[in-house]
Amino acid sequence: MNYRKTRLETLEEFIIKRQNRFPGATGEFSQLLRDIGLAAKIIAREVSKAGFNHILGSYGQENVHGESIQKLDKFADAQLISALNRSDITAMVISEENDEAVQMGNPSGKYIVYLDPLDGSSNIDINVSIGSIFSIYMRQSGESELPDVREALQRGTRQVAAGYVLYGSSTTLVYTTGLGVSMFTLDPSIGEFILAEETIEMPDLGHIYSVNEGYYNAWPPGLKQYVKYCQEEVPDDGRPYSARYIGAMVADVHRTLMKGGIFMYPRSEKYPRGKLRLMYECNPLSLVIEQAGGKATDGKRRILDIEPESLHQRTPIFIGSKQNVDRVCSHLQD
Repeated sequence: MNYRKTRLETLEEFIIKRQNRFPGATGEFSQLLRDIGLAAKIIAREVSKAGFNHILGSYGQENVHGESIQKLDKFADAQLISALNRSDITAMVISEENDEAVQMGNPSGKYIVYLDPLDGSSNIDINVSIGSIFSIYMRQSGESELPDVREALQRGTRQVAAGYVLYGSSTTLVYTTGLGVSMFTLDPSIGEFILAEETIEMPDLGHIYSVNEGYYNAWPPGLKQYVKYCQEEVPDDGRPYSARYIGAMVADVHRTLMKGGIFMYPRSEKYPRGKLRLMYECNPLSLVIEQAGGKATDGKRRILDIEPESLHQRTPIFIGSKQNVDRVCSHLQD
């Protein structure tokens, strides 16, 4: 009997293979991605047993956005920052859970990393998918001193890598370095992320829309028109679309990436500048979606072209398949 070998490629092997395409690569950036992967494994382990390790519930504090911090939020934040501080690669970390930038004490560090350590933390106690989001920038100044916070305020187009980890029925890591989008699945039996999709390409048109319709009355008229358009019964056009909303941006955007469609979080009377954060939610997920063939806009501008003014800046966002995003923008402009 002939046995055919099945080649499983780990995240580390994949990163090294990609690194070898660039002559003169030092391996520092590859190490940075591996550090994030290590933290993700530790977080995934705790998430999988969160019901009996006393890590559920509120931490008893609020973050800079006035949101209740969960115990698992603090744990994920600590693990990611600790992993990034293992070497001298990262100079500064900006996290949703910290009011100010975290100086890593590494003046020689080349990278600035933005983190949403645990997106969708309101879902933690009910065992619904949550995730970690990361965004990586190169420092623009010299490396002889610690970076100034202003150095972290770079447009999304300057990201050198971005991605997320989704903790659900399986643990999935998705990332891009500007050369397409790759996906890995954690095999808990060997403790390794295994390549699942080398290049993800999302559909140009999807038949799912994702938005919190509880805020319908506070929406601008154009968005109300678009949702009515999605709900109209036009079988030849694939309508009505299906409504899906998980309440964790990373999970909703992951579904949109894989199946097509659109995720929307508009401005409203309560959040006139939008609710989601530009630097560590919208920018990284927009880079992933664009690299897979989709689009991301605030309704007028490409998300990645927005000039940031502050670390925790908010923005509206419409992100997903090209045709879906173009359609909602036409309604908003009308």
